[in-house]
Order: sequence, then C-alpha cells, then structure tokens
Amino acid sequence: MEALIRINHIQKKYKMGDEVIFALRDITLDLFPNEYVAFMGPSGSGKSTLMNILGCLDTPTEGEYYLNGQLVSAMNDEELARVRNREIGFVFQTFNLLSRSSALENVAMPLIYAGLTVSAREQRAGDMLKSVGLGERMKHKPNELSGGQRQRVAIARALINHPSILLADEPTGNLDSRTSHEIMGLFEDLHKQGHTIILVTHEEDIALYAHRIIRLRDGNVELDERNLNVRTAQTRMTESA
Repeated sequence: MEALIRINHIQKKYKMGDEVIFALRDITLDLFPNEYVAFMGPSGSGKSTLMNILGCLDTPTEGEYYLNGQLVSAMNDEELARVRNREIGFVFQTFNLLSRSSALENVAMPLIYAGLTVSAREQRAGDMLKSVGLGERMKHKPNELSGGQRQRVAIARALINHPSILLADEPTGNLDSRTSHEIMGLFEDLHKQGHTIILVTHEEDIALYAHRIIRLRDGNVELDERNLNVRTAQTRMTESA
C-alpha cells in the first residue's frame, strides 16, 4: 500500500540569539490510508511541531514531506493553504468555533471556498451534523451547546470537505472524562468508516483508542508500535458499569 503521508529526515530548528533550538531532530515516518495513529510525548517532545508540519501550518527546516504524493514541504503559502482546505481536517482542543454563528453556519464555513451555493452548503452541513448526532442542534450557537456538542460541531466541520486526513490536537483536553470517551467513541466510528485519523495527546487512556502509538522525546521518535490493546467505547462502557 502506498503511504498517504511520507516524511523523510524532517528537522525543525529555531535560532534564538547564538543558540539553535531543535524542535524536531530527525523524523522519518510513513503513515497509511485508514490508519488511526496517536502521537504522544511530554511537553517539549516535538509532537505539536510535528502536527503543525503534517497539517501544513508550518514547514520543516530540512527534510521532505509528501502528502498523497505531493511534495508539500516545498510549497509556498498559497499552495499550502489549498492543501489544508482540500486534504486536511482539523479538530482542536479549544473547538475554534465562531461564537455568533450557528452550528450549521460553522460547519458550512469551509464550503464557501469550494464555490458551493448557500443551499448546497447548508444541505451538506446539515447532513454532516446529523452524522455526528447533532441533527436537533443545527440552529444553536456554541454558547448554547455543551463542550461535547461543540467538539462534535468541530468534528463535523473538519470532515465537511472529505479530507484525506483528520488531525486532532488534544481533542479531549477541555472535556470531562465521560464526554472525552464519548468523543473518542465518535473517532472510533469515523475510523471504521475509513477515515485516516492522527491524534496528538498527552493522555495515555486517550492514546489507547489508536491502533498505532508513536512516542516522541527530544525531537526524535522514541517508540513506534502497534497498539495490541486498543480501547473501544464498548470497553469503556464495561469499565464504567
């Protein structure tokens, strides 16, 4: 199988005065379609920097990054913006929703740049909200929704352009334990539907939902392993019973 993501000897370094700081030292990885991967590591390990590079929010200092066969590490800002809109769906810890817009309007927002009519945007956004269990909350604004519902809106928005990969940066960081596992159950369902999911988390119990765990330390891959004890929503329900 061809790799969906291929990164070769990626480095990211910053110069602070006379000192050179390495956020990433030498990362080489292949990630494949329909994988469910968690990046873990302590603060300063490089996991957020790597996520930003994978999401085309930042570029490496050295090395190559291929996404769907495209050498994105050599693209300019305009080209990277197009790739972000077409290929990548983002889910953030803080939801990043527009406070004065309804759930439907938030989810439909990325479709404006796709050139769809208003009715077509609303139809697709409505279908996506229904798919994440929010068919009854389309007209609600973020302050009228719970934290878990806001994250479902954010997930629906991330999926609206049918991206190649879904990047989730600490998606349960602002949620209580029960809601966190409900959201991870939704990611589990999305993976079963064929979505490629890349998760950044510092929480071991959240990482265990992924099928592959990559642990970073000091800008290097410390461990890359298959997760033989994948946690599922059903397992969580059994534990809580």
